[in-house]
Amino acid sequence: MSAWRAAGLNYVNYSNIAARLLRKALKPELRADAAKREESTVRFTPWKDGKSQKKGKFLALDLGGSTFRVLVVDLDEGKFEMESKIYAIPLEKMTGRVNELFDHIATCLSDFIHEKKLHDQNLPLGFTFNFPVRQVSLDSAIIQRFTKGFNIVDGEGKDVVELLKAALDRRQDIKVNVCAVLNDTVGTLMSCAWKNQTCKIGLIIGTGTNTCYVERVENVEMFESKTNKSYVIINTENPAFGEDGKLEFVLTEFDKEVDSNSINKGQQIYEKMISSMYLGELVRLIVLKLIKENEMFGGNSSDLFNTQYLFDTKYMSDIESEEAGKWDRMSMILMGLDMGHGNEQDFVNLRYIVEVLSQRAAALVSACMVALINKMDFNPVTIGVDGTLYKQHPNFRPMMLEYIGKFVKKGIKFELMLSEDGSGRGAALVAAAAIRARSEQLAATSKP
Repeated sequence: MSAWRAAGLNYVNYSNIAARLLRKALKPELRADAAKREESTVRFTPWKDGKSQKKGKFLALDLGGSTFRVLVVDLDEGKFEMESKIYAIPLEKMTGRVNELFDHIATCLSDFIHEKKLHDQNLPLGFTFNFPVRQVSLDSAIIQRFTKGFNIVDGEGKDVVELLKAALDRRQDIKVNVCAVLNDTVGTLMSCAWKNQTCKIGLIIGTGTNTCYVERVENVEMFESKTNKSYVIINTENPAFGEDGKLEFVLTEFDKEVDSNSINKGQQIYEKMISSMYLGELVRLIVLKLIKENEMFGGNSSDLFNTQYLFDTKYMSDIESEEAGKWDRMSMILMGLDMGHGNEQDFVNLRYIVEVLSQRAAALVSACMVALINKMDFNPVTIGVDGTLYKQHPNFRPMMLEYIGKFVKKGIKFELMLSEDGSGRGAALVAAAAIRARSEQLAATSKP
């Protein structure tokens, strides 16, 4: 059995996969549904072209993995100064009770505020919460589920902002005005739009993946009543695509095994084919099958290679960064996994598997981008992108440019813009916009 047959994948079918995904999984009816669902819509996020004019210091909190960041941002007429600190989340907090998680966050937030000598101020805070939520308002979001390795069963149905406020109240040692909650895609979009007014899509390709985009209010059914906004930001929650079976045509036995072994079986199907949390594991499972069939590494594996998730997705970027026919980096990776007994054909097969899975991920992401670009009908369109996979993988950007260019409507110009700390900067910008909007509303209501 050849490597490509074992993988159930090949180079030549990714344009077809992207086209079929556009027709079937991302058809217009499904895309319209995203704008109908209240939980997908950031209803009160102000959207104004250009930079926020609100000056001052703002706090930002970025949560979405095994670490989180606390930031303080100083905005002043288009200038942006930022300090941040990364805090770890112990495993027991990721799998415990929700109050334990938020107490830990509050403790770290207090540590940061005291370290920066901000404890005598009551600063606005934007909270980037990178898990599926039902957005109720700019400062209220109900948790739908935890993902990315978190398994907190008593968090669903609770308000993110209220959980953080309650944890801070239990401490009674700092004053914080939690004025906005958003996800990293919205932060990425806002951060890029602050510099480039044509940015209309925010995309994350990292540990997880997600997308948001700017939609005209008249296209959103829930805004049939009068509103003073022309645009809103729609959170697609596209990681959940495929939970209804519409991605079955592209799933391999290895995708199904990853899903079956995950803590959220049957959920986040699209994400499990794209994000850095799962891609390395897909490579490992494919290679293991070939080893068992005596097609690679002389039929011999190792205890390390047999360990789930030990083949890190970062290895894929390292392997593809090396010139074709050179094996120095791959050899070092394999030696570290006690797999140093491979020959050159094993190296060729492994690189092929890595490249094919990377291409599939890029095709799936690009299909979603094309669906949104063609739907929005803005021209030109900038896609703000953040995430470790996009940043570290040497070929992800070129592959996306190729696939999007092939399927986007003729005449539409697009570009990919790397976000500079969208989760942090974006949260601060949204907090600034929230404070500005409240000030304007207060001024309007106080007029005689």
